[in-house]
Amino acid sequence: MTETCQGTIAAGHPKVAEAGASILAAGGNAFDSAIAAVFASFVAEPTLTSVAGGGFLLAHTAQGEDVLFDFFTQTPCSKVGANPIDFYPVNANFGDTVQEFHIGLGSMATPGNFAGLLHVHQRLGRLPLKILVEPAIALAETGVIVDDFRAYSFILLEPILMANAATRDIYAPGGDLLKVGDRFCLPAMAEALANLAQSGIDGFYRGDFAHHIVQACAAQGGYLTQADFDQYQVIERSPLRLNYRGNTLLTNPPPSSGGTLIAFALSLLSQNDLSQFTPGSVDHLRTLVEAMRLTNVARRDGFDANLYQENVADFFLSPDHAAPYWHDFKQQVNKWGSTTHVSVIDSDGNAASVTTSNGEGSSYVIPGTQIMVNNMLGEEDLNPHGFHQWRTNQRISSMMAPTLVLKNGQAQIALGSGGANRIRTAILQVISNVVDFHLPIAEAVVAPRIHWERETFNLEPGFDREAIGEIGDWPVNDWLWWSQPNMFFGGVHAVTVNDDGTITGAGDFRRGGHHLSIPQT
Repeated sequence: MTETCQGTIAAGHPKVAEAGASILAAGGNAFDSAIAAVFASFVAEPTLTSVAGGGFLLAHTAQGEDVLFDFFTQTPCSKVGANPIDFYPVNANFGDTVQEFHIGLGSMATPGNFAGLLHVHQRLGRLPLKILVEPAIALAETGVIVDDFRAYSFILLEPILMANAATRDIYAPGGDLLKVGDRFCLPAMAEALANLAQSGIDGFYRGDFAHHIVQACAAQGGYLTQADFDQYQVIERSPLRLNYRGNTLLTNPPPSSGGTLIAFALSLLSQNDLSQFTPGSVDHLRTLVEAMRLTNVARRDGFDANLYQENVADFFLSPDHAAPYWHDFKQQVNKWGSTTHVSVIDSDGNAASVTTSNGEGSSYVIPGTQIMVNNMLGEEDLNPHGFHQWRTNQRISSMMAPTLVLKNGQAQIALGSGGANRIRTAILQVISNVVDFHLPIAEAVVAPRIHWERETFNLEPGFDREAIGEIGDWPVNDWLWWSQPNMFFGGVHAVTVNDDGTITGAGDFRRGGHHLSIPQT
């Protein structure tokens, strides 16, 4: 007899997966597990996410309710800040490409992660909050061993992690950056999390946490004021819903853009039968390239400028608007982001897909907490119209796209990714690998990926270089062949329900992912 699961979780770090799995074993549901895992990620993945970051959780309940909890960061209520604004560039070197980020107090937006986790807990949780935070507290006290991926991310973000005494105390306590095999403990964060579990929403948004941030901004050049923390609200949205080859996909709706762009690309792929191709073949990649390229064209053609218009997704995905792109697609094919993700499905049928981020971090650490605040106002991907051009008191648009695939009304796949602009293409390819080519989830996640952006075609190793040269009208020397798989191409952590009812998962090796299943007792 096949052993069924009480639930399965996939996450970006083994300790994060263990935290979520322990909650499933204790009788918690998928939402309890996801909340505990995200708290643990603040400790184990501090360069990717933070209590003072932002995110989204997409939920499908056993009763059939679908809801997207938007707790992403918010632009400040005012552009009047201390003069001059503390805002400056740093470079992150991926090895094969260099990406510029901006940090400082002027890069901080109003955090949403803590408010979001508490809101989801109140709506859908089963166990007391104190129990959900305990794994993260214990992890912060005992410490985390630095693995290869974490050591790589520390080197990548060295300009931020060495920016001031507070960051150096965390990431270079002996003077040099922590390396593989070192243990880093966060005792102040453990105490802070324990206090927050006790004091709740007021403890962060109207207590010392907010006060420290507000005072630093006023004195040293940031935008945030107490009004920003007082007015912050978690928003419940109806997920964007689409059909792809008989499956219902739920994803993040506007004003975030990632989900809608995934939906548009899938609408292009639906114009062709991918099952006729061999995965990774010239014809398969030509199809993916055209879908990515035309999605970028369509994005520039009025989508970004109208993100906050009512029903923008309905218009963008409508047959009347998409038809010309469908036509072009058929003509052609027939001829770091620092983000992390947790996916959970339990045996009751609850599914949670949650993506959180701290950007690259502002380098500002809340005194006495070891918690770094986000730099969302300094992320180029989130500020397409230019820095300091944001509208006041507005939810920032994000590429984060926690996604669920339903079959016959039941959750079949929960997935999402980190990776800034690569989030949508990573999720797109994993969904296509599963739905079009029927790959097991582990194979779908590990398969090499491509990404098209700014007229550059990025390819991971694993494809036939000679055959690839036959694709499209672009000279091969304009393409970027990566020397090895890389976090640049996202980190898709996914859980799926198999035909026999078992629940399996896959953590993306590109970002140190891991999955765990809890047998039903």
